Amino acid sequence: MLWHELTVLALESSQEMVSHYLYECGATGVSIEESWTPEKSRDTSFGRWYDDRPLNRIRPGYAEIKGYFHFEADMDRVAGQMREALDRLPEFGYDAGEYEISVRQVDDEDWADAWKAYFKPVAISDRLTVKPSWENYAPREGEIVIELDPGMAFGTGTHPTTALCLRMLERVIRGGETVIDVGTGSGILAIGAAKLGASRVLALDLDPVAVSSASQNLAMAGLQNVIEVRQSDLLGILKTPERTAGDEGTDDRLKVRPPADIVVANILAEIILQFTDDVMRVLKPGGIYIASGIYKNKEEAVEAGLRSAGFVVEDRAREEDWIAFVARKPKEDEQGA
Repeated sequence: MLWHELTVLALESSQEMVSHYLYECGATGVSIEESWTPEKSRDTSFGRWYDDRPLNRIRPGYAEIKGYFHFEADMDRVAGQMREALDRLPEFGYDAGEYEISVRQVDDEDWADAWKAYFKPVAISDRLTVKPSWENYAPREGEIVIELDPGMAFGTGTHPTTALCLRMLERVIRGGETVIDVGTGSGILAIGAAKLGASRVLALDLDPVAVSSASQNLAMAGLQNVIEVRQSDLLGILKTPERTAGDEGTDDRLKVRPPADIVVANILAEIILQFTDDVMRVLKPGGIYIASGIYKNKEEAVEAGLRSAGFVVEDRAREEDWIAFVARKPKEDEQGA
């Protein structure tokens, strides 16, 4: 089957926004490859396999963000929409730099598996490792391995925002917590939370491709009884009355209902700011909110948004130019103090 591949060469700092716009324009999947040069600093503290990867010819400081569109799509229109969106990025505090847009036709057999050469086992921490399903790996005693086949969904552990979230989950999960994963992508954070000891996890994503990918990954991990995947616009599914069993004998009731112990969201800073009040509403007093996907130029805005909603910012972590926050909903005896 033939597809259209639209490639945007843009500054790495804009890659999340570019990905967002590609999906808005109708992309069924997005891939990202950053520049890889000998001069680029990389965090190898947990044994990442960066040094084994081949160099590429991407302009230093830039990334290639590729969106895949059905063959029937009007690519002249899509390319025009992307140019308009990229030209407006400075209005939102981002810069695509001297970007380039190109379009070509590809066969799904050519691109669907090509990226697998770049996904090797990734040590997220001393305890957590993410591995692709097609790689052999012998875990150490006590090591927690998250096995994935992400397909066209975001989340392999190689991106700093995903790694930051996993490390934060490792810090805060003690066992038995209920967790809501907003924008689950491949399901990597939901699976990580379950393997770290969460008793129930609700994984949400607006993209049906992500919902399918996450469902397959949790089934592969044997976690169907712990993790529930639903298609939902952010926390919208939690705003509707719970449905009971219907005439056909089906049951749409959610296994995880508010209040939850932990909410984790690895999405755009702008979206995080849109639903901070909703997160406060679905958390238990004393509950934890892990927010990632935040580029350094949005750090102050997100922190201000969290505090304005009533959260106590307890911690933050950085990798490269990305930030993750750990915020806490005040306990009942702290509210109004």
